[in-house]
Order: sequence, then C-alpha cells, then structure tokens
Amino acid sequence: MWLKNITLLNFKNYTDANISFSKTVNAFVGNNGAGKTNLLDAIHYLCLCKGYFNPIDSQQIKTSEDLFLIQGDFDRKEKNEKITCGLKRNQKKQFKRNKKEYDKLASHIGLFPLVMISPYDTNIIMDGSEERRRFMDNVISQTDSHYLDELILYNKHLLNRNALLKQIAVTRSYDPMLLEIYNEQLVQSGIKIFAKRQQFMLEFIPLFDKHYQFITDDHEQVSLQYLSQLKDTAFEHLLAQSIEKDKVLERTTTGIHKDDLVFTITEMPLKKFGSQGQQKSFLIALKLAQYAYLQKYKGFKPLLLLDDIFDKLDDNRVRKLMEMVSDQDFGQIFITDTGKERVLAVFSKINVPVTLFEVNNGSVNHA
Repeated sequence: MWLKNITLLNFKNYTDANISFSKTVNAFVGNNGAGKTNLLDAIHYLCLCKGYFNPIDSQQIKTSEDLFLIQGDFDRKEKNEKITCGLKRNQKKQFKRNKKEYDKLASHIGLFPLVMISPYDTNIIMDGSEERRRFMDNVISQTDSHYLDELILYNKHLLNRNALLKQIAVTRSYDPMLLEIYNEQLVQSGIKIFAKRQQFMLEFIPLFDKHYQFITDDHEQVSLQYLSQLKDTAFEHLLAQSIEKDKVLERTTTGIHKDDLVFTITEMPLKKFGSQGQQKSFLIALKLAQYAYLQKYKGFKPLLLLDDIFDKLDDNRVRKLMEMVSDQDFGQIFITDTGKERVLAVFSKINVPVTLFEVNNGSVNHA
C-alpha cells in the first residue's frame, strides 16, 4: 500500500497544496513552523479519520476560513482508492471512500494502516494511563473492526452507569434493577475487550522485545506488562465489591477503563529512572512493534511517518533505525526534518533513494 498524492485546501497553514509522492522515502524539509508536521497530520487524517496531535477537528481549519478539505489517492492491493475528508465549521465531518460517504467512521479504521513516530509520543510514558490505553486501542482497532465497535459500546454503557451513580448521590435513592442492567451491559463489553487486549499483548510483547534489543544492541533490561483488574477478579465481582465506593465518588472505579501498560527498566519505572535516550529507545521499539504487528495482520506494509526524528536521536539510534529501512522491512515512509543535507546524508549511507520536498510557510515544492 502507498499514498500516490495528496491535496489540501485550507488545512492548518495550507491554503492550497497538491503533492505527488514516491513509493519509498518522502522527506519534508524546512524551518520549524513551516508546516512540515501538518503534512504528516493530513496523511494521518486520511488513514485514521482524525489528526494525530489535536482531537478537535474544527481547529484544523485555516484561520478565517470556513472549511478544510483533504483528499488522497492510495494504491491499495493494486487498486486505486480515493479518500476524501472535509469539514465545514459547525457541521459534521464528512469522510468518503471512492466518493461514497461512510455511515460510520469506524468502518474506515484499519483499511489504510499507519504508524507515526513523533516527539509528542513521550506522553505515552509521561502522562496517565489513558494515553497508554489509547496506544493499545489504536493498534488493535486497525486490525479488528469489531474491537472498536465494542470499545464505543463499552464507553456508552460506562457513561450510563456513571450518570446513574451521580443521580443516586443527588436523590439518595435508585432502582437496583437498573443498576443491575448497566452492570450486565458493562460486563458483556468489558470481558470481550479484556480478552482481545490480553491476546494482543501476548503477541505484541515479543515484537517489542525484539525491536528494543536491536535498537540498543541488547545492552539494557526493559519490560512491558499489561495491567488489568480483570486478571485476578471477575468483572461482575469487581463491580459488586466497589459499589459503595462508586456511590461516594459518583463514578465507576473498576473495569477495563482502568487498564494500564507498565514500562520498566532494570525493574524500575521507566518514567522515573529511564534516561531520555532510554525512553526514546523504548518509544521507538513500541512503534516499530506496532508496525510489525499491523503488517502481520494486514498482509501489507503500513505507512510509516517519522516526525522530526533525526533531531531527537543520537547517531547510533539513527543508524539502527536506518538499518531496518535498508533491509526493506518498511514500505512507504514520510519524514520531516529541518536539515536537507542531513536527510540526504542519512539515506545515501544506506543507499536508499529519497524524494525531497522543501516546505516554506505553507507551500511545498520538489527540492
């Protein structure tokens, strides 16, 4: 699979842009703030129906304009696929595949798999468990459409149960039968999600270990572990045990929405005891494992987006990453960097052709 071209209209700092890409490596070079990362975000929109850095669609519309439009042509399984994403202010986002609008955006997820590696990814390590669940859910959703449907359903049931708990706090009374119904709905969705997450991690952890060892020459001992309350106790029992606490806090305190991934280095928390270099290696290994997992289940190579990666890595990690690229492990790659000469030097060392685009204040030209 590869993206042949992209057209932008009033997207972020772009008034109008039309770019054709090569099948291999495409690099956007230019100064900070020129709009390089915005191009990666536009590609992310086409593949996953949303931006990578900002979940609020209306904030992607160029200032003082009324709409944005992104359109791209993919070669997917030797078939041309035209994807269009558009949004008018105060209206619903429109998403089309071959001019036919989706009934639900979830139907698009996974058709055009993508992996992004960005400095922004440090939030997976440094922020709360929600970011780590989001990472896990993003990977599974691109390989299992039913998983995303179940996740949406679970969150709906969770909102209902939390609303009831708030009502109990106000009225001091409730219908036990209604609570039982909400519990059953939550359990039915929750145990399905838990089973899929557990199976995913069984396959994902060995892929992660392999990539981390390669990047670091096996110099460090790290671990990745899936943490869930459902591992030790049945979900319905967890809900029964926590009901009094839930009433006091007015929210559901147990369930798969509390799951987490635990990152450690030499058996200590990576967040506190890992150096910046070790944290970067961990994140890159996570994302490369994601790429390998997607490729295995999709049967073709996802797009790989590397945002400002060379500037944030030491020479050894850049060399290791590029070794993988030169071994043809990857398909089409998009890179942003401030240094044209650096990009040329990196890829000349591994004898991989690169197509350069110079980005300057919302305009893109072949270098």
